Amino acid sequence: MFFMNKKAIELSINFLVIIIISMVVLSSGILIIRKYFGTAETIKEQLDEQTMISSCRLQDTLTDALVEIMVRLPDLEITDVTCEVRRTYQDACLDAEDSLKKAIGVRIGPGMLKIIKGLVGEATDCRQLAFMVEECCHGVILSFTTEVLRNNPRPTDKAEALAFYVNMVKENPRLYNRCAAFAPGSPMVEGIAPPE
Repeated sequence: MFFMNKKAIELSINFLVIIIISMVVLSSGILIIRKYFGTAETIKEQLDEQTMISSCRLQDTLTDALVEIMVRLPDLEITDVTCEVRRTYQDACLDAEDSLKKAIGVRIGPGMLKIIKGLVGEATDCRQLAFMVEECCHGVILSFTTEVLRNNPRPTDKAEALAFYVNMVKENPRLYNRCAAFAPGSPMVEGIAPPE
């Protein structure tokens, strides 16, 4: 009988040790994942009536990069692209600035993602920097959307507000899936086909 109790205590201790080790491994994994999924930040600045700069900075454990596009207004044409890569795990990203320059002349608007992927994505194996150019373009689009929202009175009735935002997305398909409010499944984009 005493022999069985000793086995039960040993089994209980082993179980507790496994639980503690599992918790340590899980929490370490969560910390590592948080470090790898860094932050990307997009900043827009209007220099004058005809020029806007949009910057995207990506920082995580493996990458520290900055991409800036200069845009001529009101045409929304990209006039310059620069990048600075301080740290990366991809050698292709270190010499990708010439590839990014191929986006010069592209107009921000419908079809720009396909054009940028075609010009920049095929010219370099560094997909992160091509993605950052796209994020800069989205930043420019959203800066003008902000002005539309500020200049229009907000409807107080929920049905009117929903109709206003649905109409806004219909008129500007680039807004589709650019934020949580305009994501697929949201009532604000119900019945709207995703742009190609």
